[in-house]
Amino acid sequence: MRWLELIRRAALPTQLQQQAGRWLGGKPLDFKNFRFNIFFRVMVLTITVYGFTLLIGAAGYTVTSIGLGALIIYQTLSLIRQVENTNQEVINFLNSIKYDDFSNHYKLSLEGDTFKGLADSFNQVLDKFRTIRAEKEAHYQYLKTIVHHVGIGIVSFDAAGQVQIVNTAAKRLFKVGRLAHIDELNKFSPELVAKCRQLRTGARELVKVVHGAEIVQLAMYAIELTLQAKEYKLITFQNIHNELEEQEMDAWQKLIRVLTHEIMNSVTPISSLATTLEGEMEYLAQRSQQEAVGADDLEDMQMAIKTIQRRSDGLIRFVSDFRNLTHVPVPRFRPVIVKELFAHIRTLMLAEIEENDILFHCQVQPGSLVITADQEMIEQVLINIVKNAIQALADMTGDPQRAIVLLAGQDEKSRPYLLVRDNGPGIDPEALERIFIPFFTTKKNGSGIGLSLSRQIMRQHQGTLTATSALGQGTDFVLRF
Repeated sequence: MRWLELIRRAALPTQLQQQAGRWLGGKPLDFKNFRFNIFFRVMVLTITVYGFTLLIGAAGYTVTSIGLGALIIYQTLSLIRQVENTNQEVINFLNSIKYDDFSNHYKLSLEGDTFKGLADSFNQVLDKFRTIRAEKEAHYQYLKTIVHHVGIGIVSFDAAGQVQIVNTAAKRLFKVGRLAHIDELNKFSPELVAKCRQLRTGARELVKVVHGAEIVQLAMYAIELTLQAKEYKLITFQNIHNELEEQEMDAWQKLIRVLTHEIMNSVTPISSLATTLEGEMEYLAQRSQQEAVGADDLEDMQMAIKTIQRRSDGLIRFVSDFRNLTHVPVPRFRPVIVKELFAHIRTLMLAEIEENDILFHCQVQPGSLVITADQEMIEQVLINIVKNAIQALADMTGDPQRAIVLLAGQDEKSRPYLLVRDNGPGIDPEALERIFIPFFTTKKNGSGIGLSLSRQIMRQHQGTLTATSALGQGTDFVLRF
């Protein structure tokens, strides 16, 4: 390569190098400068081609011509290599991004200011990608730690059943060390696997599993995801067996307290009166047969017997109400036009409404609103609520604005609802929390099963019955379907 250096210096003396440097970039020439290399190679190639052209036709210069031809080829290939080296740097940079290899560091400062700026930009981009990847990795590890340590079991699998995620809680719940395919849970419960495949986004399911001597009540919730054109399903599992047992025990205790209270209220006076009557009969038996039984004694006995009969009837009604509460019929669903339903309720309750001088309004939006329900059962719910409203407003005598309003519409999710509103005295917050408990009532002659039965009917319609109230302003009952 020494002879090439001599050619360079012979072809371009120092003064011309400095002058060319000022023309090219304002600095003395550096043979490693990319811009100079291209300029120099093109110029030398031009001179060589010109010399080759002059010599090729002159006699006796055949060897020299061949040498110059080889030099032209070499210089052309060298120029191509110089440009390709630069392209290769760009290709390497793009491959680093493509394959997430950010370990490279570019040093092109010797090629000139332009390439120094290019190298700095390359390095800044790679540093940015390194930072982003580090942040993503940190976030991934953070979320992975949360998923694996959360107390609810989580399993994610694709359409083929291949499991992508199974956290520690799920492994502990299903008693497995690893889970590669959802069908492996067939050993735990075939019903569970079937539910996993059937559940759709937002669906909830309660599955009871008897695994050996252990009973597991699993609450399942599913979400369907699409990631990189592949479908996945994520299901959460929560063992609520202990919670259900506690709720069941609490419900039984509340029911026993109510039953004990109601039964004792009826049985105690019956027992007391029966004891009194027994004493009276013994007293009468000891008296002389010739002595007539006094009218007062007969009246007392009749009163005691009537009281026993009245309390016995009350106890029978209580048991009958309890039986009705535990034997709600299965709904017979069919389309129900809400406007006609409200008109029927108005007709049924009109006598009581007019008797108590209460305003009554109905409003349905849209007017063609239709619900799918058992009309007789929904009528029973509305009648129970409207009767409660009438009784609440009956105590507000003298107020001409007492009113009951029936409203119907659709919520933000297009689900129909019915609303019964009154502007009565409202319900105390403490009582509001208990109005749906069987046999709880704030009325003197109430049975306490109307609202409990109404909520049970709404549950059989896959709906809800809720109440809101403000003292002195009124009460709203909402039936959502």
